Amino acid sequence: MSAAEGSSGKMPAMPRPDEATKELFRSVVPDDPEVTVRPMFGNLAAFVGGTMFTGLYGPDLFVRLPDQDREALTEQGGAPFEPMPGRPMREYLLLPAAWRDEPERIEEWVARSLAWARGLPPKARKRS
Repeated sequence: MSAAEGSSGKMPAMPRPDEATKELFRSVVPDDPEVTVRPMFGNLAAFVGGTMFTGLYGPDLFVRLPDQDREALTEQGGAPFEPMPGRPMREYLLLPAAWRDEPERIEEWVARSLAWARGLPPKARKRS
């Protein structure tokens, strides 16, 4: 049984964001023609060039960052993004929940995430 499985042996339910969290997310995603927001596992995520750079996981916002920025965000209260307990997603951190009342701080980190992701190679399209 993996760490993500509960005592019943099943995966825990996927957390869902409430409408206020979705609205906050949409308000902090940059208005950029290259950015798309798509549903992902009942949550929302933003992409540039096919690369996810920020998203929601239930009530939490996460960003994808390079090493230096991850260190800086961790010092400010960021935490590893672990959709499955014990299995953090490399390069992604959760933004501090206390920042929900400070959208300008969220916008700063989402902009950093977008700038970094924009420089990554575009994702290859999957064949249908």
